[in-house]
Amino acid sequence: MLFNSYSFVFVFLPLSLAGFYGFSRFGRSIGAAWLILTSFTFFGIWNPRYIPLLLASIIFNFGIGMRLHANSKRPARQKAWLIFGIITDIAVLIYYKYLASVIGFAVGLGLTSMAVPSIILPLGISFFTFTQIGYLIDVQQGVVQDRSALNYALFVTFFPHLIAGPILHNREIMPQFGEKHTYRFSTENFVVGSVMFTIGLAKKCLFADPIASRVSDGFAASGHLSLPGAWLLMLTYAVQLYFDFSGYTDMAIGIARMFNVKFPVNFNSPYKASSIIDFWQRWHMTLTRFLTLYLFNPLALAAARRRTTRGLGVSRTAQKQPLVFLNMVAIPLLITMGLAGIWHGAGLKFFIFGLLHGVYLTINHIWRNMRPRFNAKPGRLEELGSWLLTMIAVLVALVFFRAPTMAVAWQTFSVMVGAHGWGGHFLAKPSFNLFASLGMIFATHGAAAATAGLKVIEAAMHDVEIVLLWLIVLAMPNTQQIMLRYEPVLGIVKPGRLKSMIWGPSPGWALTVGAVGALAAMAISGTTDFVYFQF
Repeated sequence: MLFNSYSFVFVFLPLSLAGFYGFSRFGRSIGAAWLILTSFTFFGIWNPRYIPLLLASIIFNFGIGMRLHANSKRPARQKAWLIFGIITDIAVLIYYKYLASVIGFAVGLGLTSMAVPSIILPLGISFFTFTQIGYLIDVQQGVVQDRSALNYALFVTFFPHLIAGPILHNREIMPQFGEKHTYRFSTENFVVGSVMFTIGLAKKCLFADPIASRVSDGFAASGHLSLPGAWLLMLTYAVQLYFDFSGYTDMAIGIARMFNVKFPVNFNSPYKASSIIDFWQRWHMTLTRFLTLYLFNPLALAAARRRTTRGLGVSRTAQKQPLVFLNMVAIPLLITMGLAGIWHGAGLKFFIFGLLHGVYLTINHIWRNMRPRFNAKPGRLEELGSWLLTMIAVLVALVFFRAPTMAVAWQTFSVMVGAHGWGGHFLAKPSFNLFASLGMIFATHGAAAATAGLKVIEAAMHDVEIVLLWLIVLAMPNTQQIMLRYEPVLGIVKPGRLKSMIWGPSPGWALTVGAVGALAAMAISGTTDFVYFQF
């Protein structure tokens, strides 16, 4: 079931809310049980055959968590239980997400003749697996106090985050499920959540979905792209991905808020970032946090310990030395981002996507180490250059993220870097054929010229649409900033420049949100999956 569907908006969500607050009157545990049941229902509507998998995963990880608690005074045994739990979780993830691809790759190389299994990827398996791995590590580190099986099951299955995040920490969410006020209807939280959900629905249905087909058409005809056409294609995909993922995030946070639960901030205007480090502090922030806490930090700490055992320094000054930087920063970054790429999907193109960002981050850290030698305060021109360079790097990496195959990714990338000169021509589809259509006007006359003229108008309108979408992304406040007065998320939210865009209960805002919601609801009929559902 999709958030952007009539069945969810007008049936499932209202029933879930009514049942939750209705049953909670008879006790918090009854309300929690209802929410767990509705979450399993939400998951099972997609494919009921995987309900036992989710249930088994919850039972297994909670059981491992209890063993970790029981062995808190026995570090060696506790660590063994932790390793066993993590390996089991990862093994299940590998089976469902990567086994078929690995076997297919081996068959392609002639290493085996075994049949490639047909394995359906369970919805949200990467997210609920990472959530539970984080829980096990936190238990082992002694930061988890809540041992309620009911709260744990609700923490994992809570349907607003179950399918595509945010990736939650138990210490953020489980205490909220233990509070009395969570089970009492709040008009303020319901209204705030509804507004955020409406904004997210509008982003998805009115902005992301209408341009999705143009992106698909562009990659399908990648062999005919010109250099500017390839860049325009990536600008179109980047803004589609932005509204798709930020729309989903707004909807998830809004739904949770209707249940009196606050989620952590997960998306904070990443295309306004002036460096790759800044970008990853704004894009899929809970994934960045997970990778930093549970992968990069342990790798960097292990490198630091190896140096300290030899009596060598690990300070920031020491890290400016090339070899120290390589061991403590560069290698952990490349490993972390390479695995982050593979987390998004099996295949070389996802690995390259992650590795590119690892290289970007490494270069960014090198520059920061060198920066004090130069002008400490960048001017406006340098800030603009930093932003432009960041966006170029992001767009190049997104080629490998979006392209259907490695061959298409490489073909598109080679056009973007000018390997084929001006190359090819614009697509025979709106938004990529403006100059080709202009050429037809001057090369023909009569009816043909009129047809070409109409194509110019159509192409220009589509191109203007992409420009307007980018202006919205870069100039307008994000949803957290719009809802700033009501602390919409866990985490610090800096106010935007347009103070007049901060939401508050008023007739003007009511009309605006109502109109936007009505337009988004009318556009639901053409729904598509969220991009991150495939991960």
